[in-house]
Amino acid sequence: MHGTYEPGPTPPAPLPTDTLRFAMPPMHDSVEDERRHRKERLAGALRIFGRQGFEDGVSGHITARDPEFTDCFWVNPFGMPFKHVTVGDLVLANADGQVVEGRYHVNQAAFTVHAQVHAARPDVVAVAHCHSVHGRALSALGELLDPITQESCAFYEDHAVYDAYSGVAVDTAEGRRMAAALGSGKGLVLRNHGLLTVGDSVDAAAWWFLSMERSAQVQLTARAAGRPILIDHKAAVATREQLGGDLVAWINYQPLWQDISRSEPDLLS
Repeated sequence: MHGTYEPGPTPPAPLPTDTLRFAMPPMHDSVEDERRHRKERLAGALRIFGRQGFEDGVSGHITARDPEFTDCFWVNPFGMPFKHVTVGDLVLANADGQVVEGRYHVNQAAFTVHAQVHAARPDVVAVAHCHSVHGRALSALGELLDPITQESCAFYEDHAVYDAYSGVAVDTAEGRRMAAALGSGKGLVLRNHGLLTVGDSVDAAAWWFLSMERSAQVQLTARAAGRPILIDHKAAVATREQLGGDLVAWINYQPLWQDISRSEPDLLS
């Protein structure tokens, strides 16, 4: 004997998509608001890098272009642990590495490279460079990232190798050569040195560094285990076009920003 079908309760109607919250890069009413925003994100990125163990002694730095004085850059104080940096600790330096605002020295090697990248790329707001473990391992091989994962495809034909090493970068001419090697790309493997990434926001530059470091780790791990299978050119390009933009990087970075700003609100002081 078959029972009769009784329909269940009517499911709730979907909400209009325009009522759902979706974070997008903020618009600023004044240069002061934009400056404060960049400094907050810079302090947060430094703390995230500290959590990841990217700093090595006094090496490593992230710079953010000032929105008003565009040839000056906010940067972490020399010798201060990333995990302790606050907005009030940040230093503003000009393209020659001279402090124009702040209480601390800057790492001159930071400005040898960063200032030249900023000068060559007016579209770049932030530059990140640290001596991370897997980035250094990849740089010791002098190799690019291979398109072996969805994440590494974001860098496909959009990063380069600076195939030289002459010690600590304190020469302006070498900084210009590094900037030239980067070209219009988002990342650079500095041979025998580490990684460098750029973005149109602090969030994007920081995300690209995190992603480039993880992609290096995956590549080295996969190669140690066997022979990685490359994603073909057409699919790699299509994936880069989907995932390789700075807006996508900004969106990916927001959970990290929410975590650090909520768990360590003193960074805003």
